[in-house]
Amino acid sequence: MSTLEAPTTPVGGPSLPQERRLVTAIPGPRSQQLLERKAAAVASGVGHTAPIHAVAAGGGVVVDADGNSLIDLGAGIAVTTVGNAHPKVVAAVQAQAAQFTHTCFMVSPYEPYVAVAEALNRITPGDHAKKSALFNSGAEAVENAVKIARKFTRKQGVVAFDHGYHGRTNLTMALTAKAMPYKSGFGPFAGEIYRAPLSYPFRDGLTGAEAAARAIALIEKQIGADNLAAVIIEPIQGEGGFIVPADGFLPALVDWCRANDVVFIADEVQTGFARTGTMFASEQFGIVPDLITTAKGIAAGLPLAAVTGRAEIMDASHAGGLGGTYGGNPVACAAALAAIEVFETEGLTDRAQEIGRILLDRLTRMQASDPRIGDVRGRGAMAAAEFVDPDTKEPDAALTAAVAKACIAEGVIVLTCGTYGNVIRFLPPLSIPDALLHEGLDVVAAALEGR
Repeated sequence: MSTLEAPTTPVGGPSLPQERRLVTAIPGPRSQQLLERKAAAVASGVGHTAPIHAVAAGGGVVVDADGNSLIDLGAGIAVTTVGNAHPKVVAAVQAQAAQFTHTCFMVSPYEPYVAVAEALNRITPGDHAKKSALFNSGAEAVENAVKIARKFTRKQGVVAFDHGYHGRTNLTMALTAKAMPYKSGFGPFAGEIYRAPLSYPFRDGLTGAEAAARAIALIEKQIGADNLAAVIIEPIQGEGGFIVPADGFLPALVDWCRANDVVFIADEVQTGFARTGTMFASEQFGIVPDLITTAKGIAAGLPLAAVTGRAEIMDASHAGGLGGTYGGNPVACAAALAAIEVFETEGLTDRAQEIGRILLDRLTRMQASDPRIGDVRGRGAMAAAEFVDPDTKEPDAALTAAVAKACIAEGVIVLTCGTYGNVIRFLPPLSIPDALLHEGLDVVAAALEGR
């Protein structure tokens, strides 16, 4: 690891040197200045993971104002999946921004919005007739998916699952399972939201069929299909701990929904767009959602989200019932079209599978020699290690936090998650070089050994 001087004008995107480089301790003096300004100017509820002042990013690194180059194993929480400042995305954004930045699609429509909807209708699971609507964030997409399902079914109840995360707005907080930091003190929340048990193989020991039967029995007894508009679930839980349900769990839920006129919503905000080794995680479980929500990786860092689904469901709303001033912003749509082209033409689903093999192989080998790693799981470039007390298997949030902090201090950005705060998740951009990924995992292993 070299100690080069900080670049005066670092260039972003793939032109950045792909190396871990520590010029100063983290945070360095320039980053510390920004953190002091942040503390004075930004609401204290807006936290941060890495105490740095980012000035450039690309490939598999983030560069800070002090010249430190950190390995990025978080991709802005699964957003910069194609890589930060990808040249095709940058060019598309520049061209659209020079043409016009906003008219509001609900006032004077424009082609990029329609083109994104057409692309989503084509690439999302299922060959049925589909339509899409565009929004700004994952939470907004989830809210609108629930609105659409309620309008279509003329029912109100919605079932979400243990460990689920769906956003920070009032309705999506109600859908989200974990209180801290997402919900505590922010109620009362939206009504007619119910919770069912998830398939969590590491902790419940159930087969997919058994876990589905348990969830369905609770739904039928406590809510009733006649009162239920929708079931919403992340095919792989995100903030809840990257929990991969047992085989058969999701198909059984879909079958029950189909038989009972309940809309099945797949929240693929974090799992979508090649992240898991297929374009959408639903494909890996053999399910076709009625509605699918997307955001994060959709536009390579620009704010955009969508609801895509069966045309007859999507058309249930009256004119004017869906929309928003900024929904489907033309610059964000240009970025999305470029990102989708990159996903489809640069082999990124295959790349996600390659990254997944590296991640799971290394994490599994670490687990074999360290019983504090209770479980290793994931699909593609969405992998996680769950840390536990080796004797009781109780979650070890303190160890998890200590490992993550040590990694960041050594120039590797990692993110924690999990209902119990005991999971480190790995979400590298698919543009990360293998050597940098291996080096990042070396740092994680060393941080764990040092605790």
